[in-house]
Amino acid sequence: MAGRSGRTVRDLRRGNRTAVLRRLYFDGPLSRFELGPATGLSSGSVSNVVAELIADGLVEEAGSVDSDGGRPRILLRVAPGSGHMIGVDVGETRVRTGLFDLTLTELARAERPLAPQRYDVEGIVRHVRDGITEVLAGAGIAPERLLGVGIGVPGIIEHTPRLGALVHGQTIGWDAVPLEQLLRDGSELPGAVPYFIDNGARTLGQAEMWFGGGRGARSAVVVLFGSGVGACLVAPEAEDGRAVEWGHLTVRVRGRRCRCGALGCLEAYAGAEALLERWREEGGSVPEGADEETALAAMLAGAFPPDGGAADPVALAVLEETAEYVGAGLSDLINLFQPERILIGGWAGLRLGAHLLPAVRRHAASYALRHPARKVTVDLGRLGPDAVTVGAAILPLAEFFARGGRRAEPVPEAPSTAWRTALAERVAP
Repeated sequence: MAGRSGRTVRDLRRGNRTAVLRRLYFDGPLSRFELGPATGLSSGSVSNVVAELIADGLVEEAGSVDSDGGRPRILLRVAPGSGHMIGVDVGETRVRTGLFDLTLTELARAERPLAPQRYDVEGIVRHVRDGITEVLAGAGIAPERLLGVGIGVPGIIEHTPRLGALVHGQTIGWDAVPLEQLLRDGSELPGAVPYFIDNGARTLGQAEMWFGGGRGARSAVVVLFGSGVGACLVAPEAEDGRAVEWGHLTVRVRGRRCRCGALGCLEAYAGAEALLERWREEGGSVPEGADEETALAAMLAGAFPPDGGAADPVALAVLEETAEYVGAGLSDLINLFQPERILIGGWAGLRLGAHLLPAVRRHAASYALRHPARKVTVDLGRLGPDAVTVGAAILPLAEFFARGGRRAEPVPEAPSTAWRTALAERVAP
């Protein structure tokens, strides 16, 4: 039965379970007494929900604390082994796969490097499948126990009813690639295990907002620097985060050609691939045959010698110019969205930020409007280079919590009527 608000009793129960699970997850262990004011539920509702969650194996006791003159209060926490998720970071230098328990403790990991400029679809699908198989076998977890597989990829993600997630990765040569369908075809995972595919910058943002430098902020922008550049916007209007193609914002009219084909994109000046190319063009000594991470480390060591020796003037000049481009790009985010915080992440962003953050802050403030610039903080992300993988694993976890800690039920395949088939064919991409 639905009430005046349109919510059914089932909806209310699911919402109550979600509230208790999330509070225990982020702030636990907590007692039943503490859960009442923390969730806004009555003591009776808390007792009923906790009893259900314990019966389902999602919540367990975690010791006790003394109370004022009464019996000790039992502490409760989310049971780590009650669910498992896989997170996959499909980066531009490697595919990293992690298996996590419900508290996001990593149980197993697999990494597969990618050859430069080798972003073929079949190879990526094979790496993802093999990585999933490897981490499940390494931890001894049955595929049926998975809550889902989250995958962060470069590009724009389009969710379609017939083909699932399509990836529009212009910079890597992917045009409407049906990644979800390709992963499902021939997969060893049961059909009931869902895939959650999203932009890698959004999965990074998800991780930083849940556990890192964005926690507690109402609005933030989390930017990702790797081979390319991306960003995730989190605001009251987009609480779960929204990927924005910040790297393809024009910072110089008729400037360098970007991998996307346009001229003057921020990515053409600040992405690791373009940064190393600019160093090479200026006569820098880019290590031959080295991957991007090794080459960028060499560039930073030349510009900022660890032994205090003479700096490589070419590397230093390119990096100083890059800091200004990044600061100018951040100023656009500040002016457009007026966030409380900006966090810089990604493997390249963390390495560059360790040396360039003061200059980036200075340039961002000089290019932005004074009022929003005074209110924003610009810092490095706190979760390190694995944050995209962790954020990808959060995607199925967040959906699990939203369902009140219940697994998704497989949708039965009913025979389609002729008009439904015709409609599906008309709207299909």
